[in-house]
Amino acid sequence: MKKILYIHQYFKTPFEGGAIRSYHITKGMVARGMHVEIITTHNSHGYIKRSEDGIIIHYLPIPYSNNFSSSKRYLTFIKFVFAALKFSNTIERPTLVYATSTPLTVGIIALWFKWIRKIPYIFEVRDLWPEAPIQLGFIRSPFLKFITLWLEKTIYKNAWKIIALSPGIAKGIHNRYMHADISMIPNMADINYFEQKSLKIHEQKEFIIAYIGTFGKANNIEFVLDLACECQKEKLPIRFQLIGEGAEKLFLKDQINKLGLLNVDLFPFKTRDEIRISLCGIDACITSFLNIPILETSSPNKFFDGLAAGKLSIVNTKGWLKNLVEENKCGFYADPKQPETFPKLILPFIQKKELLETYQKNALQLAKNAFSKEKLVSQICDLIE
Repeated sequence: MKKILYIHQYFKTPFEGGAIRSYHITKGMVARGMHVEIITTHNSHGYIKRSEDGIIIHYLPIPYSNNFSSSKRYLTFIKFVFAALKFSNTIERPTLVYATSTPLTVGIIALWFKWIRKIPYIFEVRDLWPEAPIQLGFIRSPFLKFITLWLEKTIYKNAWKIIALSPGIAKGIHNRYMHADISMIPNMADINYFEQKSLKIHEQKEFIIAYIGTFGKANNIEFVLDLACECQKEKLPIRFQLIGEGAEKLFLKDQINKLGLLNVDLFPFKTRDEIRISLCGIDACITSFLNIPILETSSPNKFFDGLAAGKLSIVNTKGWLKNLVEENKCGFYADPKQPETFPKLILPFIQKKELLETYQKNALQLAKNAFSKEKLVSQICDLIE
C-alpha cells in the first residue's frame, strides 16, 4: 500500500468551505487504496487528529487570517515549516510526499524529506510564488528576492513531478527550471454538486452578478465597484453581490457608501452549501484580479464553481481565462482600464434571455468537457500510481 504524506497549510473540508481541491484529491487517493495523512493547520488551540472519509488529518495550532500583515503571514509560514517537520517524525515513513503551495515554504518540508529521508515528492503549484508577491510589491528586499527565487528553483529541481494549475504557471515553472517534469492539471469543477438542474432557481427582476472569494489587494474588488458605478449611471437593472472576507473588506464598505452605490450588496464568508444556494439566484459570476501580468496565470477556484453551476463568466485578465470564456462562448472579458464599456457588454445578456441561456449552457459544457473533478482527480492518482 502506498503511503502518502500530504502537506497543505490551509487544507479545507466541504463542511468548512473555501477551496477544497486537496480534499477531492486525497479522497481520490483513498479510493485507489492509498493510505493518506495530511499535515495542516487550524486556528484553534492544541493539536487535533481527525479522520474524514478515510483521510487522516493532523491539525497543528498555527493561526492564520487574510487580515494578517505581510510580515505576520511570513511568520506563520515559517512556523508551519518547523512545526510540520517536528511532527512528521511521529508519522510512519511515507512512500511519497505531496506538497501543495501556496505558500512556497511548504516546499522546504518536501526538500527535507527528499534530502534527509530520501523520499520523493510531488510539488503542486497553485500560484507562481515568489513572483506574485514581488510584482505586487510585497517582497521588495533584494536579499529576500534572491533567497525566495533560489528556493523556488531548488524546489522545482528536486521534485519528482510538478503539477501546475494553469498553462501560464507551467510556463513560469519551465522558465525557472527548464528540465522540470510538469503536468498541467487545473482546478476542478464539481459538476454533480453545483449543477442546478435539480435545484429551484428563483426568478428575480434584477440581473445578478456575483463576486465570490477573497477581498484582497490582488483581487481588485474596487474594479467591481467601478462596474457597479457605471451600471448605476446607465440605470441598468443589475445588482452586484460581493461574497467573502479579506483585508480589503472595510475599504469596500467605505467605498460603497462614498460612491452611493445602491446596487451592491456585501455579504460575509459563506459555507460551500450556502454558496451553492447563492449561485441558484444569480446570472453571472465575475473573476477579478489586478492588472498585473503574473495574475493572468491564476486558476481561481470560484471560476470553476461558476462553470459547474452554469453561469455566465466575466473575467478581467488577459490570460488563459479570457481565452477560455471567449473561445467557448460562455462569458466575456471586461477591460479593467475601461469600466465604462461594461454596460454595452452586459446589455445583450439582459435584453436577450436566450443569449444568456446559451452562454450558461456553454459554461456547464466546458466544465464537463475540460474540468470535471472526477477526470482531473483520476489524472493525479494515475500520476502517482
